[in-house]
Amino acid sequence: MVDIGPLAIGRAILEPGWRWSTDLKSAVGTELCQLHHLHVLIAGRIAFEMADGEVYEFSPSDVMDIPPGHDAWVVGDEPAVLLDISGNVTDFGLPTSRARAVATMLMTDIVGSTKMATEVGDAAWKQRLGDHNRAVRRQIERFHGREIKTTGDGFLAIFESAESALRCALATRDAIRDLGIEIRGGVHTGEVEVLSDDVRGIAVHAAARIMAAAQPSEVLTSAVTRALAEGTGLGFEDRGSHALKGLETPLQLFRVARLS
Repeated sequence: MVDIGPLAIGRAILEPGWRWSTDLKSAVGTELCQLHHLHVLIAGRIAFEMADGEVYEFSPSDVMDIPPGHDAWVVGDEPAVLLDISGNVTDFGLPTSRARAVATMLMTDIVGSTKMATEVGDAAWKQRLGDHNRAVRRQIERFHGREIKTTGDGFLAIFESAESALRCALATRDAIRDLGIEIRGGVHTGEVEVLSDDVRGIAVHAAARIMAAAQPSEVLTSAVTRALAEGTGLGFEDRGSHALKGLETPLQLFRVARLS
């Protein structure tokens, strides 16, 4: 199985006699496979029976879009070889396991970037944005973070240490301000799904919402990150509970300051 951007592509070889309801039903715990599959059959033959009793049989080179609620089995004496665009081939019907980790995320954004670009013109804005990007990357490297991606006029980076992420946010704010640019920053700690070149999960969305709640030149963080940074010489000003878009539970936010 390989990850190509947000897409997982897997290859499965199903031996003659294999059947989902015989080999996986007891492990999954459902009457039928409840995953949606998009397959390309390379060799052999395979059949699917839907919940309504309809049976479909496929041959090599067929593309199969199989909705949830089905049984599946190999037809004949030849193995069925297929590509699964969903990547659910580790156990052919069990959800794919992905690496997960707890990380502290820093997300930044330039304040008023559209207005600034209009005022200074394309050429000057391109130069200023390049200076911004270099300055942010220097701070991420200085505090041993990992750049995940740019977001047009901002960055997403992850850190193993809450203190490193918070100090990086403050140092980045100060370095960028020297360029005549203001940013806002959001820092949050949570469990993420780690891909080769990206991270995903609710915690990433939370970091983005925390950043969006910050004022110009302000760094906000969540209660969990604040707790992890206790005793580090950083100061925190309680900004109250915030109901953030897309999150079910309000988050207690804190303004971050450097005390030592």
